Amino acid sequence: MSAYFAFARSSFHSQLAYRNEVWANIFGKLVQVFARVAIWQAAYAGIGGIVVDGVSLQQMVTYALLGGAVMGATRPERIIGEIGRSLKTGDIAVWLLKPLSYPLYLFANECGSFGYRLMTQVIPTIAFTALFYGMLPPATLFDGLMFIAFWALSFTLLFLMSALFGLVAFWLMTSFSLDWILSALLQLFSGLLIPFWFFPEPLATIARHLPFAWVVYYPNAVYLGRLSTADVWLHLGLGLAWAALFLAGVLWLWRCASTRITVQGG
Repeated sequence: MSAYFAFARSSFHSQLAYRNEVWANIFGKLVQVFARVAIWQAAYAGIGGIVVDGVSLQQMVTYALLGGAVMGATRPERIIGEIGRSLKTGDIAVWLLKPLSYPLYLFANECGSFGYRLMTQVIPTIAFTALFYGMLPPATLFDGLMFIAFWALSFTLLFLMSALFGLVAFWLMTSFSLDWILSALLQLFSGLLIPFWFFPEPLATIARHLPFAWVVYYPNAVYLGRLSTADVWLHLGLGLAWAALFLAGVLWLWRCASTRITVQGG
């Protein structure tokens, strides 16, 4: 495991080489968060109320801020792009000669990048916007602690989804458009743009059971106290089951991809 820790540390330190990029990323995150908050402020103003379907404007502002935090620290396109580049350059074949797991290397690499983005982009952005707009605390201490657990699950699920999509490039011979497809699915079914409690039925019911819901919607719903204690544990278990399913898919695809490389490369 020390090797994977070294990969994570190397990824973290390599990000420090682009310090000027930090300010550009923070500015970009601020624009995104301001835009999301402005949309909900305009929507509530148009309705002429501060509570819609039991959800207050301040809760929606907090949801928008948290949505940026949950999604902002993970970059699916980076993971898919890394696999695509390794496939194009042929570096992927080198991993067949190493006593290491390529999926675990990708995970360690993303963990290092996650830590960097969390400290330099997400936390400063959320702190600034929270001071500007105000941000509700967790509904209860239990919800606050479980939000952290759901956030960790969100990161793991998003990585596994990205790796699964990226490994499909072994059969397409390119990762082009794969990140677009995943991004589109996340935008619609993760709850990033619109929480599921505003979705029409039966779309809301379908979206709540898709794995994308555990990326943004459920962490935020737990933070805001929208789920009972029993539902929190139930959905944590369901999220872990989705993670196990995606993990099995990633490992199976990598095994198939390794065989494909060996056969084609002799």
